[in-house]
Amino acid sequence: MEDAGVEARGRFLIDPDGIIQGFEVLTPPVGRNVGETLRQMQAFQHVRNSKGTEATPSGWKPGKPTLKPGPDLVGKVWEVWKTSMAFD
Repeated sequence: MEDAGVEARGRFLIDPDGIIQGFEVLTPPVGRNVGETLRQMQAFQHVRNSKGTEATPSGWKPGKPTLKPGPDLVGKVWEVWKTSMAFD
């Protein structure tokens, strides 16, 4: 990107095993949200601690309900998860 004169800023969320779990790259006009980065870190930690028996839906925060991943949930997330459940 440097040769093209393009500047970018990014962040990577790497788990204890060295695996990239999330990343974001933005150009300078748009700032990153540290609060969202922390929320994502907490979500990745929660999923890891549950050994994959729980998933965190959109906007999930610690203490909020999680989802139980599995074939029965495929295509039906919005039947059990309401976006309002993620927000205070």
